[in-house]
Amino acid sequence: MTIFCSHCHRPLQAEMSCLPTRAKQTPGASRPFRSTKSASKARRDQINAELQALRSLLPISAQEKERLSYLHTMALVCLRLRGAQLFPPGLAAPAGPALGTELLSLLPGFLLVLSADSKLVYISENVAQVLGLSVVELLAQGDTVFDILDGPVGEDVHKKLLLAREEPGREVTFVSEMRTSKAIRLQHGGNRVVAVCGRFVALRWPPSPSTTAFLALCTPLVQSPTDGEAASQDDVFQSMHLLDMTFIDVTESVTYHLGYHREELVGQSWYSLLHPEDADLAAAQHRAVGESLGPGSAAGTAVLRVLRRDRACTWLRVWARRDGGCITCTCRCLREEEAAHLRARQPRAAAPP
Repeated sequence: MTIFCSHCHRPLQAEMSCLPTRAKQTPGASRPFRSTKSASKARRDQINAELQALRSLLPISAQEKERLSYLHTMALVCLRLRGAQLFPPGLAAPAGPALGTELLSLLPGFLLVLSADSKLVYISENVAQVLGLSVVELLAQGDTVFDILDGPVGEDVHKKLLLAREEPGREVTFVSEMRTSKAIRLQHGGNRVVAVCGRFVALRWPPSPSTTAFLALCTPLVQSPTDGEAASQDDVFQSMHLLDMTFIDVTESVTYHLGYHREELVGQSWYSLLHPEDADLAAAQHRAVGESLGPGSAAGTAVLRVLRRDRACTWLRVWARRDGGCITCTCRCLREEEAAHLRARQPRAAAPP
């Protein structure tokens, strides 16, 4: 079958002769749309001017603007555009900066807002207190939540976010290491482990992916709280024991966490509160404390289940130390996801022989 040219209706072998003249120009011939150095410079200057204009519109200090690279500028602009799409002007009255700063200082972590496709929409400024990185530095890692997580946790986090998106209003929690500054890694011996607890919320009706956001509080897992930290944290209580782990005293906050009154526990054994499956692990920690040299010697931590007064189980992370003839325990309440993360990394030396 013969194929004919669409221009001159002659057979295909003659098609090349009917192409426009400019398509048959010799390689060395000049091209009317060829880029020149002056044209490239003009385009670069135009792009730079546009980036400068975008940078000037960002609601940050002049000093911060001077330090922004073009990459950081575009990252911040994209973050603001996603935020404006989810939270358009007039949707809610904005809080004053003084009030916002005061509220952020009271939080145990930082706030995170994600779009339906896991893009970063908002990160509160106090993130630097937790991760050692400013919002701008964190955005340099990427524009999704997966870019600021460290380690092979993407699949698990994706499943949790998918579950939350399918059931708006359902609270989900995932625990992961987040990227941090070098100073934070040196201070904590690595990246910080953060529990992200949040839910998808429809901001406008009818709900749709473009009007739905994941609102979360990101709380760092405490590594080794001091007495001062323990006194200021709502999820921590302390107890004092004889060397056989009989209660001598316990802070009144134990009532909030376990349901017992102080008077009910004094004189009772610590082992009477433990979940039966965790008794051996607690005994291993008890032996380590008893063998520690000198008052205040560190004996590591253990993640244990204890029975509340209503016989339900609560996860605790227990730091124990010996003070002369007594043992002091600092106990922090954990979510189930936090406990699973810590139990998976609990040193084998703390396990029963």
